[in-house]
Amino acid sequence: MPNLVNVAYHQTGNSKSTNEYGMREMQERAFEYRDAQYILLKSPPASGKSRALMFLGLDKLINQGIKKVIVAVPERSIGSSFAVTDLKTYGFFANWSPKEAYNLCTPGSDGSKSKVTAFHNFMNNDEQILICTHATLRFACEGLDETKFNNTLLAIDEFHHVSVSADNKLGEILKNIINTSTAHIVAMTGSYFRGDSVPILMPEDEAKFTKVTYNYYEQLNGCNYLKTLGIGYHFYQGKYTSAIMEVLDTDKKTILHIPNVNSGESTKDKENEVNFIIDAIGDVVKQDEATGVIFVKRKSDGKILKIADLVEDTSKEREKIQNYLRVSDAVDAIDIIIALGMAKEGFDWPYCEHALTVGYRGSLTEVIQIIGRATRDSTNKTHAQFTNLIAQPDAQDDEVKLSVNNMLKAITASLLMEQVLAPNWTFKTKHDIDDGRKAKPGEIRIRGLKEPTSQRVKDIIEADLTDLKADIFQDKEMLKAMPDESLDPKVINKSLIPKVIRMKYPDLTEEQVEEVRQYVVADSVIKNGTIKEVADKRFIRMAGSFVDIDDLHIDLIDSVNPFQEAFEVLSKSVSSKTLKVIQDTIEATRIKMDFEEAKILWPKINEFVKTHNRQPNINSVIGSEKRLAECIIYLKAEKQKRAAQNNG
Repeated sequence: MPNLVNVAYHQTGNSKSTNEYGMREMQERAFEYRDAQYILLKSPPASGKSRALMFLGLDKLINQGIKKVIVAVPERSIGSSFAVTDLKTYGFFANWSPKEAYNLCTPGSDGSKSKVTAFHNFMNNDEQILICTHATLRFACEGLDETKFNNTLLAIDEFHHVSVSADNKLGEILKNIINTSTAHIVAMTGSYFRGDSVPILMPEDEAKFTKVTYNYYEQLNGCNYLKTLGIGYHFYQGKYTSAIMEVLDTDKKTILHIPNVNSGESTKDKENEVNFIIDAIGDVVKQDEATGVIFVKRKSDGKILKIADLVEDTSKEREKIQNYLRVSDAVDAIDIIIALGMAKEGFDWPYCEHALTVGYRGSLTEVIQIIGRATRDSTNKTHAQFTNLIAQPDAQDDEVKLSVNNMLKAITASLLMEQVLAPNWTFKTKHDIDDGRKAKPGEIRIRGLKEPTSQRVKDIIEADLTDLKADIFQDKEMLKAMPDESLDPKVINKSLIPKVIRMKYPDLTEEQVEEVRQYVVADSVIKNGTIKEVADKRFIRMAGSFVDIDDLHIDLIDSVNPFQEAFEVLSKSVSSKTLKVIQDTIEATRIKMDFEEAKILWPKINEFVKTHNRQPNINSVIGSEKRLAECIIYLKAEKQKRAAQNNG
């Protein structure tokens, strides 16, 4: 099927070029905030977060009175990103020079006595830089007084691993360090949202952080070689192994992630799955003893392909192939990598053209991380592709509800990715006196749009929009609303979305909630639309028709379903039988009517009666009419309930 998302970039080279200090665009932006005690750096994969931390850490050590820098990474392999680095040659005032003895990202248990002892020794001596895993940090902090972190910079890479959950030790350690020490914190992540809806930080702690955001569009638009990115879905029935060759293009450098063994897509035998995939590609010629590379003769033309198996359980064999991938930087060193839980965060194979993932991924962060494997700029590609191979729900399947839910979540993840990957717009209120003035590049003026009345709202709009959309797109009621054609778009935009905003930002007033809501809806609808220029006019396609951008009004935007595109994808991608299974499953668990929706639908009921000279029919095959009839039943029941209460 065609891609759901296609984004083109301009290859400006901006994100790769450096200033007089050797800093890339994102690193320079982060360095501007070097004096902040708490920094949250949100920046996509391959944008240079590790070197940004080096610049910040060295400035704090040399110019700000900080005595120590601790860098914590989720996996040992990522520790190599923070190895000794020459920065002075490129214009910076110092080099990053951690000592080998205090690089604790070495083989062996992360909680071993030797690593914990080395950490404690570091805290008590004059050494300045230590690199460890999140796990080593957790073990080392047991029984360690938080004041030991006074005058220390603690940098946490892949910060989305932190959460406020009671069983998240990393989150608990961080909270205690913030509350009881003078430590500086640099939190780095490619995506500041989790798949489990648990907040990363409590609002009062998050408010302490200075947020530095470098978005995906800036990163990819500034590449030298990468020009386009596509995100697509392929749906299958039966076993995924029977469909894999429909989407695996062996001419493309590919990372193939097979499903987790606990997922519905897994055959529960990961070794057999790998063998099946390799056999489908061709015949094994040999496996190199020294490197672990599998040489496969392709069935179609006899070409020899080099395959890396990262699913391999034997640690010695896995270390062998991992080491080969680390040291081999030639484009022809490998053709296909088959992985399960690896090759996501921090994995650097710039030649990857296609990230092919089997099965629904619950975490939007994981989706972003996987896509990031294919978006590194490289001379061998102008296009990067992410494909998700997902099971179609079957009416006979006992887990049809779960399957439908997974399918909807996967598609909403792609809609969010479209928002993340597209260029940013600035929205302004259009007044009558604006007429005749041309909007600035990247600016759209909307009549009736409320302007932010507080700095808090401005900060949310500028720094938190993607994270807020992630919460909206993962909300359970939203998922039920997405494929429901009968639901009025205004119910989604004016009732369901504000509920999520209130939950995420309980400190906002109703007026501020409305300001944020309008911006979120405008941004979502416009980014899902198609903008065309005709002469000196710009038109946007919304809900099937083109509208002059100069005529946009917030009421018009509120009448558009932000999930319309997702429903169209479902309609075109699955059979009518499967679509009915999806709709029937949603109908069984659909959102119940509430007063907010009824209030929105009441004028439409009056309009319907005026137009058709009759009441809406509860048995109508037209979903929107049926919903109006349900609204009348709901309102009558509410009226009776209130009358009974008054009489009682």
